[in-house]
Amino acid sequence: MSDSLATYLLRLPKVELHVHLEGSMRPAVLLELARRNGVDLPAGDEAGLAQWFRFRDFAHFVQVYLTCSRALRTPEDFQLLVADVLAVQAEQNVVYTEAHFTIGTHLMNGADGEELLAALMEAIREGEARHGVRLRLIPDIVRNVPAMADATLEWALAGRDRGVVVALGLSGFEDRCSNDPFREHFAAAARAGLHRVAHAGEHAGPASIRSVLEDCLAERIGHGVRAVEDPGLVAELTGRGIPLEVCPSSNVCLGVVPDLAHHPFDRLRRAGCRVTVNSDDGPFFGTTLTDEYLRLARTFGYGPDVLAGLARAAWSAAFLPEAERRELAHFFPDSP
Repeated sequence: MSDSLATYLLRLPKVELHVHLEGSMRPAVLLELARRNGVDLPAGDEAGLAQWFRFRDFAHFVQVYLTCSRALRTPEDFQLLVADVLAVQAEQNVVYTEAHFTIGTHLMNGADGEELLAALMEAIREGEARHGVRLRLIPDIVRNVPAMADATLEWALAGRDRGVVVALGLSGFEDRCSNDPFREHFAAAARAGLHRVAHAGEHAGPASIRSVLEDCLAERIGHGVRAVEDPGLVAELTGRGIPLEVCPSSNVCLGVVPDLAHHPFDRLRRAGCRVTVNSDDGPFFGTTLTDEYLRLARTFGYGPDVLAGLARAAWSAAFLPEAERRELAHFFPDSP
């Protein structure tokens, strides 16, 4: 892959729809938060933590993710993370980001939801003013922690009213837990005008995707790549225009596919699915959004026209309110 295409991708205006705020914590940020809060880490410098961050297996991934979550204690901690995430996105020309956020974990760890919401609002405003890129949140209900579903919906609606939350999300073990307990939560979100998105079709097959479409009224699917196993479902997703938030390197690391050459991204794209490119938990998987575009280009031979089309597809699938969408529309002039 030529340096010119790598440069093109770095400069290309991009949108990221599937990235986890806690999973975007870089080693330098974790070191600072651990120092502030007395959190023990397996390494005491950035190089050591970078080595620890390198994905080994799912159990190791969970260990790193939970350590990063535990290191977030005070409103100021979350502000530090948001500031760093926005700086990294600005470096890549990611002009708009929708970040999944597991608010229930932090409420269980003792955070005050109102204080945290106010702190996040302030950090998002300051970061956007400094870097010229935008961030909005998707609080996730976790399937395997149903006790926090009510509080997550309540926080999501409060955040929607403050302009920093755009959707209610669903994450957790799709292959072990039913979506049925959360039907009313997503129905309530729909009645309130809040968008809905759900992780599905990653560690479970097409039935999981069909379930979130029905039970959660999902407007986008987080991952969704195992739809390829059911041509009828692919046709339905294409016909309904349901976007898929595809995270290629994450899928390889977590064993959904053996390598990028076997990833169904290109098959889904050619079938007409609205595929978008995302990093999921970039520091944990050794990637960024720009890297994901570059890896797809190398694997499937995509040129600038296809890559720009993927960026426009993500833009068209974003949940940004219309007034704010118009303010950023100049970055994507050929989008509908």
